[in-house]
Amino acid sequence: MEDVNGCGGDGAVLQETFYILSKKNTVYRVKLSEKGLSLVKESNGNTKSETIQLDDIIGCRCMRSKCKPGPSCACRPSGRKDLKEADREEKPGSQDKSDISAYLYIYAYVLKKYKMTSGVKRERMTITLRFRSFDKFEENMREAQKWRLAIKCLMKDAPIPRAVLNSDENSITMSPGGVERILDERKILVLLNPKSGPGRARDVFQQKVVPLLLEAEVGYDLHISKHANYAREFVRSRDVYQYRAIVVMGGDGIIFEVVNGLFERPDWRSAVKEVPVGVIPCGSGNGLAKSVAVDDSYDHNPVLFSTLNILKGTSTPLDLVRVETRSKIMYSFLSIGWGLLSDIDIESEKLRAIGGQRFTVWSVARLIGLRTYKGRISYLLHPNSKSPVSSSNASRTVLTRSASQMVDVDLANDANVGFMTPMHTSQSMFSDLVESDSPLRDLSLETAYAKIAEDMSSDPDQRPRMDSFYSINSRRSTYYSIGGSSFQSVFDPSSDHNSGSVNVQMYGPPSQLPSLTQPVPDTWTKLEGEFIMMHSTNVTHLAKDCLFAPEAKLNDGIIWLVVIEAGISRHQLLQFLLGLSHGTHLNCPHVKMLPVSAFRLEPETEGSYITVDGEVVEYGPIQVEIMPALGRILSR
Repeated sequence: MEDVNGCGGDGAVLQETFYILSKKNTVYRVKLSEKGLSLVKESNGNTKSETIQLDDIIGCRCMRSKCKPGPSCACRPSGRKDLKEADREEKPGSQDKSDISAYLYIYAYVLKKYKMTSGVKRERMTITLRFRSFDKFEENMREAQKWRLAIKCLMKDAPIPRAVLNSDENSITMSPGGVERILDERKILVLLNPKSGPGRARDVFQQKVVPLLLEAEVGYDLHISKHANYAREFVRSRDVYQYRAIVVMGGDGIIFEVVNGLFERPDWRSAVKEVPVGVIPCGSGNGLAKSVAVDDSYDHNPVLFSTLNILKGTSTPLDLVRVETRSKIMYSFLSIGWGLLSDIDIESEKLRAIGGQRFTVWSVARLIGLRTYKGRISYLLHPNSKSPVSSSNASRTVLTRSASQMVDVDLANDANVGFMTPMHTSQSMFSDLVESDSPLRDLSLETAYAKIAEDMSSDPDQRPRMDSFYSINSRRSTYYSIGGSSFQSVFDPSSDHNSGSVNVQMYGPPSQLPSLTQPVPDTWTKLEGEFIMMHSTNVTHLAKDCLFAPEAKLNDGIIWLVVIEAGISRHQLLQFLLGLSHGTHLNCPHVKMLPVSAFRLEPETEGSYITVDGEVVEYGPIQVEIMPALGRILSR
């Protein structure tokens, strides 16, 4: 049994006193507990306190001063070697031997309210602790490592081995079955579609995602989609168990490939359970990413919010939908549609370059040239929902939603924004501890490292001062904080895929329904005639600005089916389309929302599309059933 430190309640796991050179008579008492990092500022008899919540901290790194460009991290990102081994890997003369201090950088993204509005966003905060209580660098680094490892254990809700908190020389040694076993240090697999949405996924990843991965010391393997079904073939044929998660960067299409690739594996049960999927939105719709959002900071910066979800590494069950056509079986994570919305989705592909606005433009075109389709829709109501959702119920649901969900944030405009959000000094009494408008913000990582090393090796009196915490026995402090280290993950450009040459079998749980060639049970309800559209979802949003099923949950076991029969006027249909942005579309006449467990569509006229997660499938009969909590998605 591993000997661990029991730290219950509000008791401090670690605590230390620091002071800052530029603030006379100012002392900072820092305490690490299960709640987070407590900062108590004592200055001229006045005391102020602030707590950085543990959930807001994404990572921490140990550093030492350098005298020229080179590897700057005293502890490798993998964390599998002790300090002495890491030091021996440094190039001769690359470190400033005269500085015996050890630096611990703690990175957090704190939820803040807008100054002038009711919205919220996450702002980047860097806390720096400088340890210089001992005469040797190795001893100071052991203190910094002690804090780093304790923070990482608390972030993972893992017990802290007592050896981590000891002051002996072996306290930071990484042994098999030790801290690195408790902390899941596996890499993440990033599958990126460079063609999604406006086609900026590569830039978004490099500029906005990679810096956060570096701060969190999360390794990654990046693979760029080279052709249709590349991600599907990759997930089906590769060893995915070496990764802690599969992260998808793109739109709904590449997520569809990954989900179905998992169910084409003979070991699909363990793969789906052990390797959750994460989503970073770079497409036109991004409905799943928005549905996973737990607070309104997503609207301010969808990429930042989604990346923080992935870094936390917490997975939650996700309902999937089994879809059967005459020739195929597939699994859906988002929606199945026929008629108006499917027509808009597919026919607007020619306007992909303008991003999410393509849906608005084509909606107007389809409203002018309105079509109707003849067919039969049969459905089985969910056992806990005996009747369709009424307009009054829908209205109450909408009123409980936050007004900030009506904000429309266009990723196409957001993609050029830098990933760092500086902490405004007026918003925090600890503004002297947080980096502000750093001159390093707009530099590449390589240039930033060179700049940092140059500045840290220069005369302290000639370089600008950036304050930090440091040990009470220290005498002076100047530093530069950086957003990452020299750690670079592997990009494997090889591809051995040969599309269409493999005989693929779809696995997954068996259906509980009659086959598509058999009649539906008598207990099902049937609708026949002319329809404008039929569209279903098992999450809240079809797109970032389309609140389609306000009452949906990620794992409620319900398919939310919306049916609009012929007879609705263009004015009412316009109200329906306008109401999609905030959920009031359910108030419109002729609009039925049905909470169902399964349904079957049998179209009788051509001219439309049947889509599954935005992908066109075989036109004809289609049968759909819910598979509760079958998938797993990364979510805070």
